Amino acid sequence: MPGRRRKNPDHPSATGPGTQPAESLLPADFELADLYGAHGSDDEDADDQPVLVPPVRLLPEDELAAQAAAVPLLARAIRLARWAAPTRPVDELGDLLPADQVAAARHLGLAPAEDGGTSRPKAGGIPEDSVLEALRIWSLASDLELVVPAHDAEGNRVAGPSQELAPVEAGDVEAVLELWLSAAEVISELAAEIEPLDAEPDAGEQADEDRAEELLSQYEEVQAEAAELLDEALQVLYEATAFAQPGQETVPLGVLAALLVVPDGEEPDEEMLGDITDVMVALDPMLSDLEEIGLLEYQPIDPELFEEAEEEIEGEAAAAEARAAVSPEADDAEAARFGLVKLTPLGQYGIRQWLLDKGYDAPLIGEYATGDAAALLQGIAEAVNVLPEQEIQVWLAGREPVGAARELLEAARGNDPVAPLRRMLAQLAIGELGEAVGPAVREVLDDRELGGAARALLLSQGAANVPEPDRPMVLWTTVDTYAGQLLDLAGDAELERELIARMPVADDPAGFFGELWRVEHPYTAQVLETIGELHPDKRVAKEARKAAFKARSRN
Repeated sequence: MPGRRRKNPDHPSATGPGTQPAESLLPADFELADLYGAHGSDDEDADDQPVLVPPVRLLPEDELAAQAAAVPLLARAIRLARWAAPTRPVDELGDLLPADQVAAARHLGLAPAEDGGTSRPKAGGIPEDSVLEALRIWSLASDLELVVPAHDAEGNRVAGPSQELAPVEAGDVEAVLELWLSAAEVISELAAEIEPLDAEPDAGEQADEDRAEELLSQYEEVQAEAAELLDEALQVLYEATAFAQPGQETVPLGVLAALLVVPDGEEPDEEMLGDITDVMVALDPMLSDLEEIGLLEYQPIDPELFEEAEEEIEGEAAAAEARAAVSPEADDAEAARFGLVKLTPLGQYGIRQWLLDKGYDAPLIGEYATGDAAALLQGIAEAVNVLPEQEIQVWLAGREPVGAARELLEAARGNDPVAPLRRMLAQLAIGELGEAVGPAVREVLDDRELGGAARALLLSQGAANVPEPDRPMVLWTTVDTYAGQLLDLAGDAELERELIARMPVADDPAGFFGELWRVEHPYTAQVLETIGELHPDKRVAKEARKAAFKARSRN
């Protein structure tokens, strides 16, 4: 589903002389619930609409590799693979033999030599659950090809460390991250698995075969649905993290489930509340599994919340729990009882790699901030999934303010199709530099393209002695400002209507538009046509349409 802009009152958009300040409408500042279409939309064309993935900021790869190597599950798999040197005997499935199962558990420190009677021991006093855990880690090491099968001189089955192990142990960044990605994929696949359906009583050979095929088909369908649910949940969590303010990346499980269930712009009804509960219960064990590989941090649902209820009130109880889970009035302690999930830096890295593997454009913050000001402004203006303020902050970091302002002003010039939006972005960027750039801004006060925005910048900073613009500059800047904002909105009729409704049209619209249609600007006619189509005052709209016709006729 295409991303939509949202208003950001913290940064006033470009405003020229004669216009009123408007809320900032920046390119691709998306609403989370509009992304991915993972919340139950019935739109038949939803699958044909573009998927916009917001940009993220990742840690340096060496830091990510260090975090990956420190994940206990992966560290144990690496340790167990080295322990297998030169080889260990295995069965036909590649599993360790009983004697080495105990030795592996001891090597990993999974249990003390004496179990203290807390669980049923196997040979050597090692608890059975510790041995099973060692076997699970051995299986992961095998899946990751840290250990590989072979035959010894006598033809017996053995397994030992692979060549893949050495660069990982040496801390090679690429090798470690590749190994972690493979491990995360294995664990995510296992997380989506469900217990097989119980076998049914013997009903004859043919009947049993037919029933087995039916059960297998149902099982595979449920598995696929679970995997799809987890995939969608991780994608939405990725987006929530991208948009979150620092320190606010944690998402209540009920909110995550609601984003997957409730169509955009709707309030959940009783049926949806039941579905939200089902999604929360389904995701709970899967997210717990993913926490083990370092993909996310997860606080599970408090089991007391979902104790088995009487059948006749089960639906009501589930709906009540779901309503409480998504309630904005819930305090932190109450919300935590319904589950909390937070994507880790490793998780951001991993999900982005999966998105790239699926062919999605998953950009990084700073991709447009590596060149000069022209590349910055043009890149942001043309991109559909970019966070402008983030890109601007990256570009400004470490630059000398006055020099940066001059470069931005020069890059804002032009009459190409995105020039108005480029000027609006330049004004936003220069506004971040503060009062120190005043002298550079004053240098362009007489420039037809930049003078109006320059005055707006100076006035927003409280500067004195800012000369009044002449009427032609006021009119040109008015057209340019609205053109930039309309370009930014990219055809979103609802937000365009809000913008046009705020337009400060004088008591004499005929006189105002009688001046405006004469402005020599590439977007004069289009701006007037949009006003004529969307302005709520019929008198204003009529005069705008007449002016648009004159502007078109002149060309």
